[in-house]
Amino acid sequence: MGMGELLLLALGVSMDAFAVSICKGLAMKRTGIREGLVCGGWFGGFQALMPTLGFFLGTLFAEAIEAIDHWVAMILLVIIGVNMLKEAFSGEEAGDEDGGADLSVKTMLLLAVATSIDALAVGISLAMVGNVNILLAAGLMGLFTCGMSMAGVKIGNVFGNRYEKKAQVVGGVILILIGLKILFTHLGMMP
Repeated sequence: MGMGELLLLALGVSMDAFAVSICKGLAMKRTGIREGLVCGGWFGGFQALMPTLGFFLGTLFAEAIEAIDHWVAMILLVIIGVNMLKEAFSGEEAGDEDGGADLSVKTMLLLAVATSIDALAVGISLAMVGNVNILLAAGLMGLFTCGMSMAGVKIGNVFGNRYEKKAQVVGGVILILIGLKILFTHLGMMP
């Protein structure tokens, strides 16, 4: 697998994390380097870890993982999206402890797992392809996702500060739609 293909793969796997980072930024009153690094670190770290893990698991558990990965990702994203919608309509301030701006370990772990489950399947696929430097591939995926996530937080924050609760509703809806897209794609109902 060539460098061009690896870069395209890194771009592809980073898109869910980019979209979720935009949603996080939408819910934040202010962002800085810290918030971008937290999102970038979690999402980039998991986008590097999961394909590496998938690569080493190889075909041993491929069928079991492929059978449930889309369900797990969809459920986690829908739950988080519904919580964002609930907060937007309840009148709570964005950035409250349980809000969409939450950067706690629990919240970020759930989001990082939900957005990187497909990367686990990518790692399994790379093991089947063979002749792939998994450390280079996973490193590129992690770095690319980290950068995209940091940018996503800032982009989301710019729009979130302008549109407040409407932006939070949009963020919740986007998370739910990403979850449903993952499910429908894996079920063959979408390309």
